[in-house]
Amino acid sequence: MNAIAVTILSIILMIGLGYFLKRIDFLSEDAIDPLNKLVMYALLPCMIFSAISTADLALLPKLGVLPLVIISSSAITGIISYFILKKLGLDDVTLWSVLVTIMIANTGFMGYPVTLGIYGQEGFLRAIFSDIATLCIFLMLSYVLVLKFGGDAKTALKKIVFFPSLWAIILGLGINFFSIPIGPVLENTIEYLGQGTIPLIMIVLGLSINFDGISRSRSMIAFTSIMKLAFFPAVAFLIASSIGLVDLQYKVSIVEAAMPSGMMSLLLAITYNLNHELTSDCILINTVTSLITLPLIIMLL
Repeated sequence: MNAIAVTILSIILMIGLGYFLKRIDFLSEDAIDPLNKLVMYALLPCMIFSAISTADLALLPKLGVLPLVIISSSAITGIISYFILKKLGLDDVTLWSVLVTIMIANTGFMGYPVTLGIYGQEGFLRAIFSDIATLCIFLMLSYVLVLKFGGDAKTALKKIVFFPSLWAIILGLGINFFSIPIGPVLENTIEYLGQGTIPLIMIVLGLSINFDGISRSRSMIAFTSIMKLAFFPAVAFLIASSIGLVDLQYKVSIVEAAMPSGMMSLLLAITYNLNHELTSDCILINTVTSLITLPLIIMLL
């Protein structure tokens, strides 16, 4: 069995475990929020810091191209989706509830385990830089939604400035560049915490699966899935090919672009009083669908 099959099947089993634990009432959907916070504020930053602080900084000029591929792909896909949704005559709340799920990819929660499992630490490092693009897109959409629906621009900026994963990247780069020792105890602690990230992320995804959304949001789920899982990576393929990316740079940029909608889409929907149920339905169903589309795209690379 090759690395692609092993990685995807492992992810499916971990997601399935989360769903099974919910079905037998061992864990409930009430556990999703605290577990997400544990991942977001502790485990994931440790995982990112551990990878960045030991990375070869000579690769930085090459890695810096990856966020541009994701941002450009998101912008092109988002603009085209916006005009299609406008043509369909959707109200602004519904339109933006769908649009945020198309423009924000799950380059972290799904992207990290997939790239790590298939491409190893070198692929994971490139996934981290691809995920920087998601932070930028999140920031840009926050300001657009503030202007569109009202809200506090300072609050939106504060959420980005204090985003734990961003600081994990900054601190990791600083400690790596200046060769600052953190000691074996702290190093081991960070590494152990980071190792818990992927299984917990997958279990939380399993807990969040709810197939009731298929019937109430069928048309928008279909549209989101096509634009996010097919059109978005197709645009990334054209961009990556046109600028001459090769090997891991090329593969990781397209695989990360092919990720399903990110959970930060739901955060935007809730923060700006969009139709968060619709956003949630689109995220959950195209996450499940991506377990079919991702292996196909990876095998084609």
